[in-house]
Amino acid sequence: MWSRRLQTISSRFPSRARRYHSNSNILDDLSHRGLIQALTNRNSLDNVLRTKSQTIYAGVDPTASSLHIGHLIPLICLLHFQLHGHKIIPLIGGATGRVGDPSGRLTERQPADTKRVEENVVILTASLQRFFKQGLLYAQSRVPSKADSFKEPSVLNNLDWNGSFTLLDFLQGVGIHSRVNTMLNRESVRSRLESRQGLSFTEFTYQLLQAYDFYHLHQQHGCTIQIGGSDQWGNIVAGLELINKLNSHSTSTPQAHKEAFGITTPLLTTSNGQKFGKSAGNAVWLDPELTSVFDFYQYFVKITDADVGKYLKLFTFLPTSEIDSIVEEHLQKPEKRIAQHKLAEEVTEMVHGKASVARARTMSELLFGSNYDSLRAQDIIATLKDDPRLVILRTPELLGSPIIKHASKYGLAASNSAAKNLVTSRGLYLNNRPIKDARRQIEPRDLLDGSFVVLRAGKDKLLVLVARPDDVDKDLGANLL
Repeated sequence: MWSRRLQTISSRFPSRARRYHSNSNILDDLSHRGLIQALTNRNSLDNVLRTKSQTIYAGVDPTASSLHIGHLIPLICLLHFQLHGHKIIPLIGGATGRVGDPSGRLTERQPADTKRVEENVVILTASLQRFFKQGLLYAQSRVPSKADSFKEPSVLNNLDWNGSFTLLDFLQGVGIHSRVNTMLNRESVRSRLESRQGLSFTEFTYQLLQAYDFYHLHQQHGCTIQIGGSDQWGNIVAGLELINKLNSHSTSTPQAHKEAFGITTPLLTTSNGQKFGKSAGNAVWLDPELTSVFDFYQYFVKITDADVGKYLKLFTFLPTSEIDSIVEEHLQKPEKRIAQHKLAEEVTEMVHGKASVARARTMSELLFGSNYDSLRAQDIIATLKDDPRLVILRTPELLGSPIIKHASKYGLAASNSAAKNLVTSRGLYLNNRPIKDARRQIEPRDLLDGSFVVLRAGKDKLLVLVARPDDVDKDLGANLL
């Protein structure tokens, strides 16, 4: 029944630019940005969103200890709803994470380690809280909204209501309302049944667990909308069917009669169509310990010209009229990658904060810039804090040794002879200029901002040497500068 009500939204962007604002139709806004892949009962959903504030949820299973950029699209979708005055619920799958979702997979997940899942739940809960705190600050600085401030959403854990659910309870409360032939027709199940490995009963029941999550949130929190990636369509529909069946048997709870809806967002995939994630081995993590802020920033800088306009609409809260202007300017001088740098700055600020954007910019200038004159010592030190590529030395030590010895001692070259070979091949650089003499030492006139130099080997290996006064303890050198 629900599949007949599916209305697919085109992922192509209309040419007419529309400014995001709090009085606009949110479904139009999300569709225009490419954030909606499909939804159920568009007309009815549009009506309830215009009439009254709704509660919307999206879930994340704790299969890893960090969120990655593949999670960003449904989370950003939740943020859009919050800016439009709706209540949002980020959900951690402490229960479903132990089972494993077969959606979008050709092979079965490895059995989950309960202790590891519990640890991931704690870490991801904190990660989601940070994301929405930082994301709200970012989003509100870009677009008007219906309120001056928002309460950060509470992260729920589905283990709280599934943990004490017995098998008999589950069979009597959920299983009895679920038709096996309908479950077998789900795409996530069909594709696995056709594979060599097949599908275990454990993964087969995943859709029922997620369906019950939706029903529970519908009953206990008045949740009427679930958001998930396009591979979650079958699980979302299962939840809608369960709500519909159980509501038809209930007359005691007023909100049991509320209609429920599903929205799917496009999946973020690689150029060959592979889904991003831990299992695929290509995740770009939101945790800076797993993917540095610089590498996170650079991922978006490297987006192709063909995709950058789409990504600006998906991943940022910039008005679409401004995005159109950015893309138009970019097309006039594509070699400057104006749109990509703007995309990288926006997403990095949303996830890691403004200070992290400044550090990523500085690191980009160090690695890829041709002119270091604008770099400042305090920015360099902040960018490379705790990074082995930053070395603070006493001034006589910095100025008193040949450059090749610095390169060898601090890991830029494997040895003095390797550093000499780099000089011979014009592959060792001081402040972006090739060193021509292996006896060359750093001179006072070489010091950028009066206190540091940049040594580089090849295209992307660098070392920053910072001078400090002789009477300052090494650990305090950065503070003095």
